[in-house]
Amino acid sequence: MKQYNSRIKGILCILAAAFGFSLMTFFVRLSGDVPTMQKAFFRNAFAAVITVILLLRSEDKFHVKKGSWGDIALRCLFGTSGLICNFYAIDRLGIADANMLNKLSPFFAILISIPVLKEKPKLMDVAATVIAFIGALFIIRPGGDVSVVPALIGLYGGFGAGTAYVFVRRLGGKGERTSIIVLCFSLFSCLVTAPFLLFDYHPMTGRQWLCLIMAGVAASLGQFGITSAYKFAPAKEISVFDYTQVIFAAILGMLFLNETPNAWSIVGYVIIIGTAFIRWHHALKRSHLEAETGK
Repeated sequence: MKQYNSRIKGILCILAAAFGFSLMTFFVRLSGDVPTMQKAFFRNAFAAVITVILLLRSEDKFHVKKGSWGDIALRCLFGTSGLICNFYAIDRLGIADANMLNKLSPFFAILISIPVLKEKPKLMDVAATVIAFIGALFIIRPGGDVSVVPALIGLYGGFGAGTAYVFVRRLGGKGERTSIIVLCFSLFSCLVTAPFLLFDYHPMTGRQWLCLIMAGVAASLGQFGITSAYKFAPAKEISVFDYTQVIFAAILGMLFLNETPNAWSIVGYVIIIGTAFIRWHHALKRSHLEAETGK
């Protein structure tokens, strides 16, 4: 019963995280013609403030474990570049499409885990990755024209996020705190994007300020929600629920932005989410079998 309750808590947390991240993309889009770098700066600045407050209330404050700095630097580098590309895609694609391309990150993580974590992927993981990228082609729809560029940049956003998650996993193995990882990422992103504000700052209306503040708050909900989820239950049991972010984003887009995903995009969604579901179900079944046989 205890294990069942933990799984339910994990699912609820990951659903909250998915809703938080979908709200983040919604508010980023709603902020209008603010430059991408300016949006990224304020999104991370507000997230950094929230994290600093949490760390000041913690026992270890801002202490970073010895041996973590290299992985933190790589997490920041790939996470920041992925975030900027994701924001660029959000401004130029439907928010459901941008979210779906970003949700290819678990499949990129499988590939990056091979050299970084020395993990050998199973045949199911390899097949799932190939099929997921086929699904991505339905969203990108390469046709040789300039409209494919935002989709390819959004695809890199998924790569950056997936690579960043691999280094987060390695940091977790070293015992580094989530709040420290989030703070370093937020501060690094602010340092990277701040110079662009000096040369291309656009004065913002009260509505745009509110949208970017809400984007930062929603992103914090997503960050801490997904971290809490994986503390309650292992990824193999709950990770598939993270794809509800695309559903939340599609609903927000249809209700408030007059966006309706086209048929090709929907085919891509079905392929990618279906592949993730089958992979999740297979991992769960294998885990139960191993538990029964005592292996």
